[in-house]
Amino acid sequence: MGDGVDAAVVWDPALLGYDMGDDHPFNPIRLELTLRLARSLGVLDDVGFLAPEPAADADLARVHTAEYIAAVRAAPDASWGVGHGLGTADNPVFADMHAASALVVGGSLLAAERIASGAARRAVNIAGGLHHAMPDRAAGFCVYNDCAVAISWLLDHGFDRVAYVDVDVHHGDGVQTAFHDDPRVLTVSLHQHPATLWPGTGSVTELGGPAAQGLSVNVPFLPGTKDPEWLRAFHATVPSLLAAFRPQVLVTQCGVDTHEEDPLADLGLSVDGQREIFRVLRDLADRHCGGRWLVTGGGGYQLVRVVPRSWAHLLAIVLDRDIPVDTPLPVDWTTSVRGLAPNTPLPATMGDGRDPAFEPWGGGRDQAVDAVIRDVRAAVFPLHGLDPDDPRD
Repeated sequence: MGDGVDAAVVWDPALLGYDMGDDHPFNPIRLELTLRLARSLGVLDDVGFLAPEPAADADLARVHTAEYIAAVRAAPDASWGVGHGLGTADNPVFADMHAASALVVGGSLLAAERIASGAARRAVNIAGGLHHAMPDRAAGFCVYNDCAVAISWLLDHGFDRVAYVDVDVHHGDGVQTAFHDDPRVLTVSLHQHPATLWPGTGSVTELGGPAAQGLSVNVPFLPGTKDPEWLRAFHATVPSLLAAFRPQVLVTQCGVDTHEEDPLADLGLSVDGQREIFRVLRDLADRHCGGRWLVTGGGGYQLVRVVPRSWAHLLAIVLDRDIPVDTPLPVDWTTSVRGLAPNTPLPATMGDGRDPAFEPWGGGRDQAVDAVIRDVRAAVFPLHGLDPDDPRD
């Protein structure tokens, strides 16, 4: 890749229209600041953006009910309660809600189309990752579930096995629900423990429906989990499951609300650790999926200090233009941000000065995170023909 880029970046300023209001945590300024930073760093030099079209109702209906789609479309003009999870503090009704939400889905569909056609091995829609939306209701800032729609589309366009890996701090409940009993889709969600964070789902015992036992995988972390423990658990579970499932394409939701500064959750990751996670996901796509990797954004609510840096790293990794963590933040970017957020102290570099190196599971001293590793392996590995006690599996 590099200069001979075999990757597609989906972006159009119209995606900023998915805007639930200035006081809402899901503020599109995080996308704007990410794109500005990536440009300033040279990550997007000579990269032509692909502008999406809104997803058609027929594609939204892959995941959502007709009644719900009609409710979303009508909500801004409704003079009564619209139901379906709309009009709440989490999911307020906003102008052009259907069009803006369908455009986000269209972005992930466009990414899927580029991969399916062979035009690109990798494609990224950082505006996507709306993984909580359910068939008949909005949830967790998510109106339509672009991840699930894109996976459904891929299954109808040449792919028999799709793996979905979700590294957002919140459980990827909407995607798990969509493919709960579908043996063609492996969903893996690594998130904060459901007893300590919304939506309260994603326990190890959620394994999938009768036709897909072991294809819903959940790795719940206790509050305070830091980079080395998170990565230890990831490497002790996810690579073996991907190898056993043999996916043809990897779809990832790359929320960065796992960061220790995120105001809505309680994990302890750093930008350095998140960068390492994205690099591992890229390697897994190369190893198991012929490089086919569909990337979406997701959560992340430290809008200035965290999300732009982490997702600039994500864009760089998709494009094979990795940025060292000690790279200084560009002066033009910091100057523009000080005008937008004059009271927010800015970091000096593209990292937090953390070392995400970890000790692999299965050797050396036990760690607190090993309890969840053992639970996940015991529950899931035998369903894939793997030995839960053998570190080589």
